[in-house]
Amino acid sequence: MRFAQGRCIVSASRRTDIPAYYGEWFMNRVRAGWAVSCNPFNRKAVRVALAPSAVIGFVFWSKDYRPFLRHLDELDARGYQAVFMFTITGLPRVFEPRVPDTETAVETFRRLSRRYSPRRLLWRYDPIVVTNRTSADYHLRRFEELCRKLEGYTTCCYTSFASFYPKVKRRLRSLRRAGIESVTLTEPEQAALAARMAEIAARHGIEVYACCNDHLVGGLVKKAHCVDANLLAALAGVGASAYRPRPTRRECGCYESVDIGMYDTCLHACVYCYANNGSRCAENHRRHNPESPLLIAGSKKGAEHRWEAPGEQATAGWRQESFSWD
Repeated sequence: MRFAQGRCIVSASRRTDIPAYYGEWFMNRVRAGWAVSCNPFNRKAVRVALAPSAVIGFVFWSKDYRPFLRHLDELDARGYQAVFMFTITGLPRVFEPRVPDTETAVETFRRLSRRYSPRRLLWRYDPIVVTNRTSADYHLRRFEELCRKLEGYTTCCYTSFASFYPKVKRRLRSLRRAGIESVTLTEPEQAALAARMAEIAARHGIEVYACCNDHLVGGLVKKAHCVDANLLAALAGVGASAYRPRPTRRECGCYESVDIGMYDTCLHACVYCYANNGSRCAENHRRHNPESPLLIAGSKKGAEHRWEAPGEQATAGWRQESFSWD
């Protein structure tokens, strides 16, 4: 993958919550000027240059930025641009066992917005999980409450309906013991709910964007580009025309980026999470070494692989080495 002006967008990370759990590792990699990224499907590993001259900007994704706040002075002093995807849903604790309470999350959101700008704080009310306990009306009430709290601190909200991967279905079935049953809405019903949410958001100066749910797009609901090259290029003062859309899944509108996270490493334990296989997360977290170039490096016999330089922007000072993981 080659990038405009030899600079890439770095996602940190769709695959895990780096700001909440791996901020020290991230800053160590920034100081070193590089990290290793591993493709979760083919296990191909690449060395990713992280020097300011190699990065147009970071896209952070988190439900809890509090542990990362202490690193912001250094990150800014090094000259990096960044935007902050911040998920706040206010769902009942049974769906999000280890995320901060809503008031704490909102206060952290406001703090980041005051430091940077509402333009850089990208709210995610995502995903929408419809059950007998969290009905469409529940989501409208909760969404309106959050819009009031975040008014003036952001200009956009990204949303989608939960994707029911097999592991997500298993977790939802386990909630039946607590009397919780999932409810399936048709696509027209989902679109109608999203339209009502967009009307609520508009009253608070917020635009709604549909992430990987094109059936929601229309009227006040726009298509999302969560990794937005236009926004990051504007912040960095460079042209965006050479950056291309590169979807990560069906109906994704993201631009090309490189993700430095790994699946099965987040401890939030959210029921709806596609990147979390449950039992592996705690073990992987225990194996984490903040000094490693890879977020989680293991030692499984016969699992040794090599880094490959991804392009000219990462070759300065590059040398091929080996590592292994489970």
